[in-house]
Amino acid sequence: MGARSIAGAEEEWTRAQAADPAEFARLVDAIRAEAEPETELAAGLVHQTVLWFVDGVEFLGRLSIRHDLTPALTEVGGHIGYCVRPSARRRGYATQMLTQSLPIAGALGIEPALVTCDVDNTASRKAIEAAGGELEDERHGKLRFWVPTHVS
Repeated sequence: MGARSIAGAEEEWTRAQAADPAEFARLVDAIRAEAEPETELAAGLVHQTVLWFVDGVEFLGRLSIRHDLTPALTEVGGHIGYCVRPSARRRGYATQMLTQSLPIAGALGIEPALVTCDVDNTASRKAIEAAGGELEDERHGKLRFWVPTHVS
């Protein structure tokens, strides 16, 4: 199973590729390029900053800060999306990830950030609210929150 598609590329990255140092370096370069405004992206994609949440060498989760919103992202995706590895859930990592990412989003000119979650994802809702999220509404089975990125 592929880990993700980079910048709209057809290629998906496998665990075996990521285990190879040269392939891993190529993956990191591709992820970094996604954040650069001069990188051309496929239609419908936006530049994003991808952050990995780790404890030492242990991967705990990933967070993406989308620099702009498309109509689809405005409805259901938002500026910030995150996931925590299943074996690391229920330890407060999502809240930490989201909270630590907010100044980065603010530095990108995002104020406030739109963050969404499934209506039945209580853990994610609590993480968003703990980060200061204010519920705006529900659309397409997603709760939409606005989260301040600058602390006053």
